[in-house]
Amino acid sequence: MITRNGERLLIEGAVTIAQFDPGVTVLDFKGVTEVDSSAVALALECLREASRRKLALSLANLPASMRNLAQLYAVSDLLQGDQV
Repeated sequence: MITRNGERLLIEGAVTIAQFDPGVTVLDFKGVTEVDSSAVALALECLREASRRKLALSLANLPASMRNLAQLYAVSDLLQGDQV
């Protein structure tokens, strides 16, 4: 979780990819309200890590702005998200 405290951004909790284990199959962006290129980078890293671990992982509910960024960066084929 990232929260703002004055001029600081506080990062709390696990900041790892360890949450991706055999029980996780979908990375759902349904609650995301705003994105920048870091969201695209996060999604790509999660997909890469899942592939490395031979786990099936799909993306769901990608915001239009994230799909637009992925298209701009020519990685939209890698972020084929389902609209659930």
